[in-house]
Amino acid sequence: HQLERRRTTRRYVFACSVFASLNNVLLGYDVGVMSGAILFIQEDLKITEVQQEILVGILSVMSLLGSLGGGRTSDAIGRKWTMGLAAIVFQAGAAVMTLAPSFEVLMIGRILAGVGIGFGVMIAPVYIAEISPTVSRGSLTSFPEIS
Repeated sequence: HQLERRRTTRRYVFACSVFASLNNVLLGYDVGVMSGAILFIQEDLKITEVQQEILVGILSVMSLLGSLGGGRTSDAIGRKWTMGLAAIVFQAGAAVMTLAPSFEVLMIGRILAGVGIGFGVMIAPVYIAEISPTVSRGSLTSFPEIS
């Protein structure tokens, strides 16, 4: 019974670690997609080069600010709920970007997505470290970087 429980716990922790690490995939995906999408955005919204640069760079700036706020938020509502909040904020940003009719609305979506990504990137390794057994803590906390 004890052996089966350990296996189940290991699988659960592994699955939680993988899912928590997916937020880092969002960061890479969002940055990568924007490099190809900016050509069409420029054409559709008639934005200047400066606006393009701001649009691309704002995600990183807002991720930094989201990371700074993520620690306090996780202390207030917990790691798991902060990752859930990060997912909701990111999804709201993605929805706004999808429906954006103008540069300003697109910027709001990018800002929301950046904050959501920052929350998740900050909290995922902490959450993984907290749920991991001592033996596998190092390898599991490297999942976000691998993602």
